[in-house]
Amino acid sequence: MIETNISRTLIDQEHQYLVQTYGRPDFVLVRGEGMTLYDQVGRAYQDWVAGIAVNALGYNDAGVRAEIERGLESGLIHVSNLYHTAPMIELARVLVEKSFADRVFFANSGTEANEGALKFARRVAYNAGQPEKTTFITFDHGFHGRSMGSLSLTPKEKYQKPFRPLLPGVQVAEFNNLDSVRRLIDHNTCAVMIEPIQGEGGIHVASSEFLRGLRALCDEFNAVLIFDEVQCGVGRTGHLWAHEASGVTPDIMTIAKPLAAGLPIGAILVTQRVADHISAGDHGSTFAGGPLITRVAKHVIERVSAPEFLAHVREVGGYLMERLNELNSPLITEVRGRGLMIGVEMSIDVSAVVKLGYEHGLLLVNAGPNVIRLVPPLIAQKRDVDHLIEKLTIILESLS
Repeated sequence: MIETNISRTLIDQEHQYLVQTYGRPDFVLVRGEGMTLYDQVGRAYQDWVAGIAVNALGYNDAGVRAEIERGLESGLIHVSNLYHTAPMIELARVLVEKSFADRVFFANSGTEANEGALKFARRVAYNAGQPEKTTFITFDHGFHGRSMGSLSLTPKEKYQKPFRPLLPGVQVAEFNNLDSVRRLIDHNTCAVMIEPIQGEGGIHVASSEFLRGLRALCDEFNAVLIFDEVQCGVGRTGHLWAHEASGVTPDIMTIAKPLAAGLPIGAILVTQRVADHISAGDHGSTFAGGPLITRVAKHVIERVSAPEFLAHVREVGGYLMERLNELNSPLITEVRGRGLMIGVEMSIDVSAVVKLGYEHGLLLVNAGPNVIRLVPPLIAQKRDVDHLIEKLTIILESLS
């Protein structure tokens, strides 16, 4: 009873002191281990959210803890970008060695990385003597963040309406429809920005043919191709980068969520062609690339990029897809995705599924009103999938 009262008091204080931009459930999480989180009264929740595709290595990971402890021992948590530190340089080297990129810029979040990518694309056009080349092409159901620039390329009415006017010159094409892009792109197009797998918009996978077509159109019109892999990158799909499955490379890629195991970081990866246009003072960040966070991020990248780790993600992701299809529930209309980024589309508002999940010890999250998004820690095992399916069977039967 005392624990319950403490939880209630904390939740009441949350309502009193925090800006109410989130609808949180009525429990307080206090610790985690592996795939499991525990609340203040000792209830366990198997986590299929992973901090929204962030906690790739789960909770209380020994390697992550060791890197944080070593970072703290140095005494360097923050020194700013005015000075060199080894962890920042080493992380940049690893990211370049394991990607298409030649250079890296660090940010603090996915939306900041996307803001920087838009600025970099504009700078490329400006330096090429084309200041009028300012139009961006984005895609329906896309999500690139909530700051003003990235929000402008997130074409969802409920997100955009209260904050207009937004960045001008944004055109919306149809995802996986190359003809819709052809109708929009021209020599005033600065960049095309796309998630290879859409996250917030419902777990829609861009086909390889579509991405190849975008690459060709960007080359034809001298536009920058930007892949937003904030959610789908860093091993989530069973490839280190989601675009690798298509064989198509961008000019700019943004990453963030899982990069530092829950510590805040984003990064913009660019080709030398793009980097050649960026000069001192064009962009900056006070906190980005700090030595503690980049130390942890290097550890995460080195582990997640290991072939056996990526093979595990593909294996468990395939098993999850198979088991979800076996549910054969009349409420499920489609199961789609890749690796451990899977969407379960339903004929009902899935908020009821999320709420019942709490009662059955599951943490679930939606991707739009009708899609359950499954983005667990990448350490998930087949036994965790079996547990999920057992609970989902009970939940869906109760709603049918």
